Amino acid sequence: MRSPRNIRKLHTKFIFITGGVLSSLGKGLAAASIGALLEARGLRVTLQKLDPYINVDPGTMNPFQHGEVYVTEDGTETDLDLGHYERFTSAQMGAKNNYTSGKIYYSVITKERKGVYLGGTVQIIPHVTDEIKACILDLANPQIDVAIIEIGGTVGDIESLPFLEAIRQLGYELGKENALYIHLTYVPYIKTAGELKTKPTQHSVKELRAIGIQPDIILCRTDRFLPPEIKKKIALFCNVEEDAVITAKDVDCIYEIPLIFHKEGLDNKIIEYLNMWTREPDLHIWEEIVRTYKNPEDEVTIGIVGKYVSLKDSYKSLNEALVHGGLANKLKTKLKFINADELSPENIESYLGDVDGILVPGGFGIRGIEGKILAINYARNKKIPFFGICLGMQLAVIEFARNVLGWKEANSTEFDKNTPYPVIYLMKEWYNYRTGHIEIREEGCDLGGTMRLGAYPCVLKQGSRAWEAYQKDKVFERHRHRYEFNNAYREDMERAGLKVVGSSPNEELVEIVELEDHPWFIGVQFHPEFKSKPTSPHPLFKSFIKASYQNKLNRGVKKI
Repeated sequence: MRSPRNIRKLHTKFIFITGGVLSSLGKGLAAASIGALLEARGLRVTLQKLDPYINVDPGTMNPFQHGEVYVTEDGTETDLDLGHYERFTSAQMGAKNNYTSGKIYYSVITKERKGVYLGGTVQIIPHVTDEIKACILDLANPQIDVAIIEIGGTVGDIESLPFLEAIRQLGYELGKENALYIHLTYVPYIKTAGELKTKPTQHSVKELRAIGIQPDIILCRTDRFLPPEIKKKIALFCNVEEDAVITAKDVDCIYEIPLIFHKEGLDNKIIEYLNMWTREPDLHIWEEIVRTYKNPEDEVTIGIVGKYVSLKDSYKSLNEALVHGGLANKLKTKLKFINADELSPENIESYLGDVDGILVPGGFGIRGIEGKILAINYARNKKIPFFGICLGMQLAVIEFARNVLGWKEANSTEFDKNTPYPVIYLMKEWYNYRTGHIEIREEGCDLGGTMRLGAYPCVLKQGSRAWEAYQKDKVFERHRHRYEFNNAYREDMERAGLKVVGSSPNEELVEIVELEDHPWFIGVQFHPEFKSKPTSPHPLFKSFIKASYQNKLNRGVKKI
């Protein structure tokens, strides 16, 4: 642990973001938007999420509880907010950008077992808080001007207390011009009274101050811009400057948030408090994104056939990547979520008859599998653009094996260990290009952290639709899966028309399959949605939306 004296000499300054009143107010989006604003001023930023739950990482957590598991380039399974960080900024996330209580306690207990604490009594303060502070300070380096730290949970939650105590200590140790506290609260509008109510914000700040943290800036989530008298009232009761009360207004397009914050003067206030000199912000790219989003030339409808459709956060990066693909084509992307469990041969037309493109996303477990295969069969036969991602790609292979090659019992060994045609199977050994080592996986291994994770190279075949989308011979894409395409069946598949057009450099791992004699039918073993940004839409999503829109025009559907 660095001493306070040395800490104050760090080049990197820190912004700590907390939340109060209730969860899901949008701390992650607020942190990402602040990062975007600072980058627009020429500053170099990084971000970090501190999650209070005891799980080591979200990798084994139910998507219904936690939402999407986001995977970074280095193969770390992280919180979905890290997706926001990467989409809004140029910062690349990794293992040190997401810590949970589980990770922190595991590290502390491991050190205690090794005798690092010399037999001392291990306590929350100082041992756990010191561990948290070390993880935060690890972000500091001469290439980073500002590190933005988001504390998960809500002020008042018992689980968050060690993290809040750690950042309280850091604020003192770093010094006033090196640490900034931003608190996100809720200001509801009560229709019956015709008033905005500030009491929830006041109580939330009171809770924070009781812990020893005085916020410098308050972000007020609300459905309208706060009038001056409300800002003045909040400033008075919460002990902040009036121009440090910022409206975090509800928006239809999340990419408008940086523009709202700038209009409210947030970036100016941050720069003032941290005593930094920057250029004027260049926000034209965000203005153009919002302009395109609000004024599309037409719209396209994509049917997403999955099993987590009741919770949209389960497919957060996917949803955003489809929006990005629409933006690249000056189109509004309408998402139609379809529960795979509900599909049958009798009703499939009613579910999918009005969509322009069909996408089957990744996932785990046998539930909904047959419904997804039915949707893939529908897309293949009806010549509807189809995009299969991870499990979606594997099911496209199974569907093809069953209905084109006639192998009716073809399956993945994930769902049927005794299938006579294991076209998808558990690969137990492969070369990891990122680490340079052979990876070994055994049956019955722990679920956490045992998948093929992170960025792997993919060599593309020229002339394929995938190559046409990328315009590159080699790309790196992120993975999160255990099962693979079985190369024993590759020759039969290709001979029948399902072409392997992307693979690892040694051709050991199949990465992309394409169906010939189809307008657009692509399955990918990786998760391209993790690398899509509004400022740089992923090539495959751009191409998929374009093909889906062409399908709409071919069907004679009128423009909006």
